[in-house]
Amino acid sequence: MNIAEKPIAAIIGRLTSTGDGIHMIANSYKKGFRIHTHMHREAQLVYAAKGTMQVTTPKGRWLVPPDRAVWVPALSEHAIDVLADIEMRTLYFELDWLRREARSHSLDAEFVVRVSPLLHQTILALFDDRGDRERTELLLRLAMMELDQAEDSATFIPLPHEPRCRRAADIVLADVTSDHEIETLAREVGTSARTLSRLFSAETQLSFKSWCQRARIAAAIEKLSTEAGVSVKQLASDLGYASVPAFSHAFRQVTGKTPTEFAGKE
Repeated sequence: MNIAEKPIAAIIGRLTSTGDGIHMIANSYKKGFRIHTHMHREAQLVYAAKGTMQVTTPKGRWLVPPDRAVWVPALSEHAIDVLADIEMRTLYFELDWLRREARSHSLDAEFVVRVSPLLHQTILALFDDRGDRERTELLLRLAMMELDQAEDSATFIPLPHEPRCRRAADIVLADVTSDHEIETLAREVGTSARTLSRLFSAETQLSFKSWCQRARIAAAIEKLSTEAGVSVKQLASDLGYASVPAFSHAFRQVTGKTPTEFAGKE
């Protein structure tokens, strides 16, 4: 595990510090780049103003397209994979600042939030080099207020820890387009279908079937976010759905929107 003595100073990028416990770093990363598992002394809000990334923690895996941001608490392990060229904007919050803001308890677990137009513009404004301290403080408080919106789990895949269950999950994630039968998976990982089903429910709070659907929809979101011009019909076919209505129904069950609505094309 990597905890740099000076974690902020060690990061390459355009750094701005408020002198009051907030650090802001702008970075650009190319598709395929990986920031390996590490942690920071500060809490952070990670946002890709453009592009798509995937953030993995012991709790699970989040797909983060441009309309999402991920909150990572201090000393939380995480890795970041760049799925499409990104313009990353990261806000680092020292714990003293969070305590002063009385927000140290509500932000003690990682989560993803939908980035409203207001939060998007607020984050961009923090990086516009105006250098107005009072304005910066107001923008930071506004950004934190927007984090009080409900956690968005549509792009989250919880990852089990029990070894047999995790091996089964990895098999599914390696090929989400296949129709994985729990009996077959159970034999592959050396357990019974009944036990594997129980483990998935206990470890992920989802049934095996629902977990597989979540993984498949996350793959759909990744394609919508990284492949310009991909059609819903082609996407449904690529992911193994029998029809566009079946795919749209499954997509809506997970995200609350149709694929077209989610992609912002309506």
